[in-house]
Amino acid sequence: MMIELDNVTKIYKVGVERIHALDGVDLEVDENEYVAIMGPSGSGKSTLMNVLGCLDRLTGGRYILGGQDVSWLSDDQLSEVRNMRIGFVFQSFNLIQWLTVLGNIEVPLFYQGIARAYR
Repeated sequence: MMIELDNVTKIYKVGVERIHALDGVDLEVDENEYVAIMGPSGSGKSTLMNVLGCLDRLTGGRYILGGQDVSWLSDDQLSEVRNMRIGFVFQSFNLIQWLTVLGNIEVPLFYQGIARAYR
């Protein structure tokens, strides 16, 4: 199993109110399988994607990515997972303005330690 969520919850605190963005989510995605995350505004799609991308932490449950439990890794460990195993395409590009297109493409390769000759 490439991605496995088991009873995942994500709760945001807004003042004294608790917002249950994800509540007991179970999901299994095999390698080379395609999945569409769909739903109305406010249904938790972005929160789910942020959890899957290791940008946001779970409040409860378990997240297995490629056989590794990433549910409660440290910030540094999550950084490593994002760097080596996850790619992002954001709705707004998040490009570095002073770099060329090629330079922007090379940024994650640089952080992965890939030699310039292979980028």
